[in-house]
Amino acid sequence: MTIESTSQPVTVGSLYPDDVAERLRADAAVILARYPQERSALLPLLHLIQSVDSFVSPRGIAFCAETLGLSRAEVSAVATFYSQYKRKPNGAYTVGVCTNTLCAVMGGDDVYDAVSEHLGVGNDETTDDGLVTLERLECNAACDYAPVVMVNWEFFDDVTPQRAIDLVDRLRAGERVEASRGPVVQDFRAVSRVLAGFEDGLADDGPAAGHATLTGLQISREHDWRAPAYPGDTTGTADSADTAEADPTDEATADAVGHGDGDTGLEDVGEVQSSSEHDAATPSEDEVGERPDEPAEDSGDQSAAEGSDTSHDAKGTDR
Repeated sequence: MTIESTSQPVTVGSLYPDDVAERLRADAAVILARYPQERSALLPLLHLIQSVDSFVSPRGIAFCAETLGLSRAEVSAVATFYSQYKRKPNGAYTVGVCTNTLCAVMGGDDVYDAVSEHLGVGNDETTDDGLVTLERLECNAACDYAPVVMVNWEFFDDVTPQRAIDLVDRLRAGERVEASRGPVVQDFRAVSRVLAGFEDGLADDGPAAGHATLTGLQISREHDWRAPAYPGDTTGTADSADTAEADPTDEATADAVGHGDGDTGLEDVGEVQSSSEHDAATPSEDEVGERPDEPAEDSGDQSAAEGSDTSHDAKGTDR
């Protein structure tokens, strides 16, 4: 006996309200136009789904599969691989506390424990009001400001347990919160839309770098340390390096490093040297002296023997 299914194929229109489905299709078309292969658009499409549902929902998986001609299993495999894709409703603010090596040494574990106790949630859990999802992160890529907390991937530097508690309280109170380096914090859905490739105009807001980040540049300037040119590189000359050198008084340069005082420490840093200049600055073996762990020079007899072996090898190669 054959049993025929009477169910209708599931379409995006039946999963989302008409206005939402129409908007998703329009945004998806913009995203797909960026890629020669449509399936390459899956990552930004998943962020787009999170901008609507606050997580990668079953209906979002169906939308991505239908849009790209993939199976739902293929979409789910990608969505479960990356930690930025959430498989359950996420809070309006993802508060990530770094507890990796340096941040932990500088107090990251204490910061995490304090926030966890204050909110009454653990790792990857969301407060009852749906506002804050707490995460224990391995690295925020901001070790020069440890311990660091990120809120929807915006930096908060040199955090203490009390500062972290004050931060989450302000977020839950709906206050305007400015990041240490970056713009005013946006909610999770808005940031997900940016990650999908739709700019919000805030990329250049707020400072981008601070003293700790630029210390290495300042030290290299004080010691006149310069990077040598790559062997065979004919594109970099002294003239072009001088022309391309950043003007510390330029407004764009000052904004890029987050300071407006005109002294960025960028002058003369990374100036290209020619290979001959680099060789001249490199001490010779005579100047360095014989290393104590190197064997003494071979005797003449041994050198002659080695020369004979070399000649034999060369003849063998010719054959």
